[in-house]
Amino acid sequence: MIKLVALVCLVGLAAAGPPVSRSRQEIDDFRTFLESTRGDGSSLENRMASNPLANAWENSGKYEGDIVLDEEQIAALVDDFASSRSAYIFPNTKWPDNIVVWEFGAGEFTATQELAINNSIADIERNSCIRFRYTTPADQNFVRLTNRPDGCYASIGYWATRGVHTLNLANICFIPVIIVHEWLHIIGFLHMHSTYTRDDYIRIVWENIESGWEHNFNKFENNLVSNLELPYEYTSCMHYGPHAFSSNGLPTIEPLRPFDGLMGQRQNVTDLDWLRLNRHYECPGAWNKDAQDASA
Repeated sequence: MIKLVALVCLVGLAAAGPPVSRSRQEIDDFRTFLESTRGDGSSLENRMASNPLANAWENSGKYEGDIVLDEEQIAALVDDFASSRSAYIFPNTKWPDNIVVWEFGAGEFTATQELAINNSIADIERNSCIRFRYTTPADQNFVRLTNRPDGCYASIGYWATRGVHTLNLANICFIPVIIVHEWLHIIGFLHMHSTYTRDDYIRIVWENIESGWEHNFNKFENNLVSNLELPYEYTSCMHYGPHAFSSNGLPTIEPLRPFDGLMGQRQNVTDLDWLRLNRHYECPGAWNKDAQDASA
């Protein structure tokens, strides 16, 4: 779920590390980077051709690959970066009453694609206490699903001032786990590699990262994200693959511990992913089940 180990729960966004003095050039470069994630017009297919070892959502051109930032979020992040504060706290991003309100964009999807999206919703509902409701004319805050060709990406969490929340699925994104991955962003999760404990489990190979995209590997501290008392999980459906944002075909993430499975896998949502989701939304019984039970 949000990815990380568990899906790191989004309460805020901020680069980790001790306070440092920022130059005007550093601040401008950071703003330029964040604004560039609003979209550069290139197609997902072209990005996949440049880095075929990365997942489609990693290649979608947004913040951390597939996270859509609002103007308000960009402004807050730049202000936070410029003043060297440790964090900017965003408001509660859980969907009210555990209900995600959504709609298809008009004429965006084929019948087969709509079925795949409905199946992803059913999967989430079957494995959690989250429920989905289609929009009514009275709804002001809801998720609109679109089929633009530029990537697999989504807004993070619920914002009462956002209005239309974004979830886009290009044709290449119609893999069940990728669709659930994007829904988990909507529900409020970041990527696994962003969590404050990540340096105990992975090494970021900075020299292999494409120039200008290093901020996608920022780390967030425990006053901003929660691991929900669950372990780091290399095989979470929210974890980057080893070649995310590689400039040279070499790994950008190296595991520091042995593990079974594939980091960045797209085959299944893990039991721990589901448990993270259930704990984040305080689903009945979620805190009675431990990690060992979930992974058994």
